[in-house]
Amino acid sequence: MATINFGGVQENVVKRNEFPLKKAQDVLKGETVAVIGYGVQGPGQALNLKDNGINVIVGQRKGTTSWKKARADGWEEGKTLFELDEACKKATIVMNLLSDAGQIQAWEGMKKHLTKGKALYFSHGFGVTFHNKTGIVPPSDIDVVLVAPKGSGTSLRSLFLSGQGLNSSYAVFQDATGNAQERALALGIAIGSGYLFETTFQKEVYSDLTGERGVLMGAIAGIFEAQFNVLRQRGHSPSEAFNETVEEFTQSLMPLIAENGMDWMFANCSTTAQRGALDWKGKFREATEPILNKLYDNVVSGKEAEIVIEANSKPDYRIKLKEELTAMKNSELWQTGLEVRKLRPTK
Repeated sequence: MATINFGGVQENVVKRNEFPLKKAQDVLKGETVAVIGYGVQGPGQALNLKDNGINVIVGQRKGTTSWKKARADGWEEGKTLFELDEACKKATIVMNLLSDAGQIQAWEGMKKHLTKGKALYFSHGFGVTFHNKTGIVPPSDIDVVLVAPKGSGTSLRSLFLSGQGLNSSYAVFQDATGNAQERALALGIAIGSGYLFETTFQKEVYSDLTGERGVLMGAIAGIFEAQFNVLRQRGHSPSEAFNETVEEFTQSLMPLIAENGMDWMFANCSTTAQRGALDWKGKFREATEPILNKLYDNVVSGKEAEIVIEANSKPDYRIKLKEELTAMKNSELWQTGLEVRKLRPTK
């Protein structure tokens, strides 16, 4: 484990050269790892584990779209693909990658198979942290660990196939066997993490819910809409408004930030852009920091968890969700984006 200075704060980080795949394979030798759920994270984690030589099976409800996807990905019914109950029974490590709502529904059936010495793995701290709302309280004689890739399962898989890795956080909630941390780190390396940084179940879910509702998704979507609307209201064409709001950001500026940081991106823009950005970034920070503090308070209080659980428990949730996403897709902003993307030069 390496200690790295992150902006003046010392943190422990586990890198591949310190915990190589061979060590992960040794730790997981003799384990049967069941990936429960084949939705967002399941495919990437399961396939990476399989390719890394880990004994892995998949548990999914038969007849669902996810079951069919698992079959298409090469998992064989009765050999490596089972119903949830059977997969949990066979496993020594149960990787609970169902949706947060799905975890609540499946918990009682899963819990009965979590016998002494097994390990229960999550990629999100939601169920355990908000146990008073979810009812998810693991038995005291099992290991409970977390590895949370900082990106989608699709990204985890594509980076793995290209020889790279997606950074992940890890945590140990309960160490019943004395080997919980080694199990967590081995699983983290085996699913294709580039490196692993320490957290807790609570901190993971607090930061994750804040990030999703904030900069990662909610805030950026809202800011895109606001700037696009202002430009359209001031007489700019849809294509100009989209290019100045979304296209330049995603295609030109974000890659520069990803490569070397915000200061490097600023340094590679015009002096006019630099001056304006430096003058206005503080105003946006001051305007949004109170909103983000309110968001964080909502997360810590459990209010956001309540909203998620209540929404997902409604029988028409999927229908309403589809309506909301369709409305976004059909908006002038994203219909313009559809046409702009078609105009991108191809090789």
